[in-house]
Amino acid sequence: MASPPDVAIIGGGIIGLTSAYFLAKAGASVAVYDRGDLGREASWAGAGIIPPGNPDRAATPIDKLRGIGSVRFPELSAELRDLTGIDNGYRKCGGIEFLAPEDAGVPDVWRAEAIAFERLTRADAKKREPIGDVEGEPYLLPGCAQVRNPWHLRALVAACEIAGVRFQPNTGAEGWYFDAGRVSGLRLTNGARVTANRYLLAAGAWSESLLRPLDHTPHVHPVRGQIALLRGHSSSRVLMLGKRYIVPRGDGLTLIGSTEEPEAGFEKRTTIEGVNELLTFARSTVPVLSDAALETSWAGLRPGSPDGLPFIGKVPGWDDVFVAAGHFRAGVQLSIGTALAITELLAGNPTCVNLQAFALDRAPQVNAKSAFRS
Repeated sequence: MASPPDVAIIGGGIIGLTSAYFLAKAGASVAVYDRGDLGREASWAGAGIIPPGNPDRAATPIDKLRGIGSVRFPELSAELRDLTGIDNGYRKCGGIEFLAPEDAGVPDVWRAEAIAFERLTRADAKKREPIGDVEGEPYLLPGCAQVRNPWHLRALVAACEIAGVRFQPNTGAEGWYFDAGRVSGLRLTNGARVTANRYLLAAGAWSESLLRPLDHTPHVHPVRGQIALLRGHSSSRVLMLGKRYIVPRGDGLTLIGSTEEPEAGFEKRTTIEGVNELLTFARSTVPVLSDAALETSWAGLRPGSPDGLPFIGKVPGWDDVFVAAGHFRAGVQLSIGTALAITELLAGNPTCVNLQAFALDRAPQVNAKSAFRS
């Protein structure tokens, strides 16, 4: 019988997998349990936009986490490719963000963070990309990048296996065992009991049900997002308009996202209305997409939180239980910073970012904002 792992991770999405890889590289034995196939929920469904960032100049903890991801994604991508032979599709393609009047202060945030950007005129924007009459003021962001989520997840799984991480897919956790006020084990959906020295809950939108028995109800909840994939060339850069975006994949495919539907609950499916809404957005933003064929569409359940910020750190009241959940729209871009912070925390070292802002028992930040929304 295998010995108990140093860390049992509940959830095999991008947060759980990146944390598993970082922990294993740091010398920990790790086991990952997932209710379905590894990396097939919100992580797989996302667009893979990686906004630019500078962790040394970031004004807020969330922007520092994003900055860590921006700076370290090229290095991690090369490492995964060298280790596994899998290309995750990372490339710095640049982007144009169209800011609404209420976002007038955002360029000042970028400037303070030393993020490269250029204010464009409408005519400049139309010369650079085949856009229509798009609302908002255009800003060029040359440091914007993208990654292909399914490719990146495959590379992470392969790298974790090489690093010795044990996987148990299609076997979720449904509860805890307690002994004298401490967590003594994890109850799996197949009836098995597993133990570990420490537990990391990274189950995305499904985390709430496992936090409730630990006397915490932070209101992590599913927010459905639908995405359409068109076969047709569009822009050369990522286009970001508030919560909507167009991501050119460089191979004749263009990804269009995304709806935001908290009322859908755990119903992960596309709708005619949602897909049509995305197609209308795409064709009005980039008119050359009017003739592009719909290749496919899909939906994912983002893990939302009351203020849009994730929960990262120790679960208060429990010595050996930690959480990394609620990353909402930003799982990919925050995954490296989150995994780094979790690895440092479990090693008893100072963390790369102040985790108090992400504490499970924090009061929701009413005006919490990040420099990027897509």
